[in-house]
Amino acid sequence: MNQVVVPRRASSSALCFGGLAIPFLSLIACTTGLAPTPDSSTTVCLHGTQQFDLCQYDTQSEKVAALVGEMTLQEKLGQITQSVWHNNVSPAVIQQFGIGSIIHTEGPTPGASPLDWIDKFDEFQTAAQHTRLGIPLLVAVDAVHGQNTFEGAVIFPHNIGMAATRNLELIQRSAQITALEAAGTGFNWTFSPCIAMPKHEHWGRVYEGFSEDRDLTTAAVIASVRGHQGEDLSLPHTIAATAKHYIGDGGTDGGIEGGNTTISERELRQDYLPPYAAAVEQGIASIMVGFNSVNGVNMHQNGYLVNEVLKNELGFEGVVITDWNGGLRWGDPHLVLNAGIDIVMQPGNHEEFIAKLGASVTDGTVPMSRVNDAVSRILRMKFDLGLFDNPLGNREYASTIGSTEHRQIARQAVRESMVLLKSEGGVLPLQREEPLAVVGKHADNSGLQSGGWSIHWQGKSESYAGATTILEGINAVAQDVEYAQDGCHSAMRARKVVVVVGESPYAEFKGDSDQLWISDEHKTLIAECQSLGKRVVVVLISGRALVVTDVLQNSDAFIAAWLPGSEGAGVADFLYSVDGFKPAGKSPYAWPARIEDIPLEANAEHALFKFGFGLSDY
Repeated sequence: MNQVVVPRRASSSALCFGGLAIPFLSLIACTTGLAPTPDSSTTVCLHGTQQFDLCQYDTQSEKVAALVGEMTLQEKLGQITQSVWHNNVSPAVIQQFGIGSIIHTEGPTPGASPLDWIDKFDEFQTAAQHTRLGIPLLVAVDAVHGQNTFEGAVIFPHNIGMAATRNLELIQRSAQITALEAAGTGFNWTFSPCIAMPKHEHWGRVYEGFSEDRDLTTAAVIASVRGHQGEDLSLPHTIAATAKHYIGDGGTDGGIEGGNTTISERELRQDYLPPYAAAVEQGIASIMVGFNSVNGVNMHQNGYLVNEVLKNELGFEGVVITDWNGGLRWGDPHLVLNAGIDIVMQPGNHEEFIAKLGASVTDGTVPMSRVNDAVSRILRMKFDLGLFDNPLGNREYASTIGSTEHRQIARQAVRESMVLLKSEGGVLPLQREEPLAVVGKHADNSGLQSGGWSIHWQGKSESYAGATTILEGINAVAQDVEYAQDGCHSAMRARKVVVVVGESPYAEFKGDSDQLWISDEHKTLIAECQSLGKRVVVVLISGRALVVTDVLQNSDAFIAAWLPGSEGAGVADFLYSVDGFKPAGKSPYAWPARIEDIPLEANAEHALFKFGFGLSDY
């Protein structure tokens, strides 16, 4: 059996990403946090109604051992349990069951302002402080491309676009901003980054992964972890990151969400494990297992890959968490705990989970040593985050959410993420003074341009607050723009037309699809403009590489814009070469020439465009 060699974490005085022989790492510079570093040195000694004195212990290890030794079984089971704050959970339930973590997901929001969110989560934290031992809560969110659950936050391009930039410093800075805006809405933990390495365009989560390429994914996860967690997790502008979904979720047979990944041990270790090894080396706080199975064994019950490989071989000392309803979805909870899972996400059915797990501990099916190990890992994470001293939300960062500075960085990410696949006849860059027509509903809809996991789980089909649409960005640059949502017409003055087409938002299994091409409706928009003698620039909004062979023939220029997020003005920066900008994006995936070519190897000779393609001039 091959042993994975895990490089040691570089010191702060060393190069940013020492130890991993990955070409992309040379592209990143060391960066400091965007936020000031308030004094967080206050130490709280007495905790909970029992006034348990943590200051009598010198080290974190001693404090963790003392708490575990003091806790009842019920309190331990509560720490292992995570639930949704608005789904059968209240501050009183936190106290009754000793639940150790809550998440925010699709459903009611805590309010309209960042302070409303902090107030709500502080209610839960205050309830936890008034339990017997006063153990603070982990408060988690799927902030996967910005704090995308709060309307008004900056939403970055999805990971597929961030990888297209090849700008690792930008990936790190986007993660820093995400951490800051998540902290400013009351969170201390995000379920990001996704490092799935998708291999099949049928999969509905392709855009959540950075790339099909191992080395680019590894470099990106290092940048992301450093951005989210900084050098010290206890600082208020950092949050815990989560690498997901361990392991092989992007390689399922047929690209089916939650399907089976048929793979050899050698391929698993050579291709899929290195990004996780890098995340562990960087000190990532948590790792989420996938819905998928590997060679027929579900990852929520895969003791070999979790206990033996992740924890023992890679030396991961953080928290392993399930995905949605992972403790009951495939059977009894003991199967999950014994496989090495530490926190179990039970949305609203926490009582059933706790009862069943408690019975399995009592009858010896789950050893108390396994429970104690899980709880110890959870407590270490809470100590690392500084929650025993500063559990409440970071109100000082509420005012930074959606700031101009943050939006400028997201706008940079948009323009650098766009991949120029075709450009002929000098159609680009556009000139500010020339008449231009813009066509397609995707052009003036920030919901459509952002994809899934944007405000809502499945995204939005309408614009949302704080965002700039592509059309608004163009109007801010150009002098003579006509917007014709439904297509070109004979009275249109402009000779050049930007046609914005693409996929509608989707997430997870709802995005699994066999229709991996531009819709007939959108093809008609493009063809009709060409038939009227227009010079056509196609901007494709999509979460994956599609079959575009026929559409390329009907366009003078073709741009893969991926899912750019809230800053549509970055598209205008690209189209108009604002401030001398030149195309920088390189495709993180190969593009199929035919639907029959899927799945497609990164450097397949029959690819329409190979991995890494992207014109560097107009």
